[in-house]
Amino acid sequence: MNRPGAKSDNVDFGRMCTMGIVRATEAAALAAASFTGRGDEMGGDEAALGAMAAQLQKLPVGGKVIIGEQGYSDNEQLLAGAIVGEGSEHEADIALMPLEGSSINARALSNALSVIVIAQKDTLLRVPPIYMEKIAIGPGFAQGVVGLDRSPKENIEALAKAKGVDTRELTICILDRSRHGKLIEDVRAAGAAIRLIGDGDIAGVIQTTDTDETGIDMYLGVGGADQGVLAAAALRCAGGQIEGRLLVRDKEDQKLISKYGIKDVSKIYALNDMISGDVSFAATGVTDGYLLDGVRQLGARASTQSIVMRASTGSVRIIDTMHNRSHSTS
Repeated sequence: MNRPGAKSDNVDFGRMCTMGIVRATEAAALAAASFTGRGDEMGGDEAALGAMAAQLQKLPVGGKVIIGEQGYSDNEQLLAGAIVGEGSEHEADIALMPLEGSSINARALSNALSVIVIAQKDTLLRVPPIYMEKIAIGPGFAQGVVGLDRSPKENIEALAKAKGVDTRELTICILDRSRHGKLIEDVRAAGAAIRLIGDGDIAGVIQTTDTDETGIDMYLGVGGADQGVLAAAALRCAGGQIEGRLLVRDKEDQKLISKYGIKDVSKIYALNDMISGDVSFAATGVTDGYLLDGVRQLGARASTQSIVMRASTGSVRIIDTMHNRSHSTS
């Protein structure tokens, strides 16, 4: 049964859940920060996962994990299909990444985050744990100004025209991977600058929402499909456009596609295909990034900086919190 007063079809996320998910990302970030710069990717992942799971059990609704851990850990609390929170039924969709950028956290590099999305029931796209080709830009442009069915040169020229600038004034964010060699050549040939990131393509996409602050005009390239959906949720809240197309590399990917019931692997998913209802997005910085400061260890205390956004209100809040490490996160 649902908890008294809970709405199974339209949970009031702003009143009931938003601060709950921020507390969960804060807890995960604090736990992961204990492993920053220590070269232990798995340790950081495990610590963030356990801390986030404990906090999510306090949510005032029953949330079903649509996108979660992929079974690499012995901790099964946040696997896809799990129910978290005080409600006993599926009242809301949840997508999460306790530590996005485990490798960059292990090396104390920029933009490691803890991320949670909570949305109305049955509104988040279920995607298999494979790659997705993505393109994303921030708010303020006509719908369809860029798209995956066009070349990098065409997209860069179209965005430059929409902004009223030369292509040389644009900066494109791309994951630093060997698979992007040709893409990098094409972007530079089009005249744009490139900012390569070692990991964390959720952070990469979010940077397009505030170009004045981050200097990023567009995100391009291939990353995780699950990260694509979480990033789409952020863009639905803050504004912007994203397209994604699943990338099938081998027979294992094809098996996963079949398991998820996906018929058209060439389909281009727009933002509304990835998230179709009201949604709240929360992220807490683990290491310093272009949008969020990382965890600061201050003796018995620690500080965190988080961003929380809600689609239905368009609100974007930056939350600075001081934590007493001798107490549990609350």
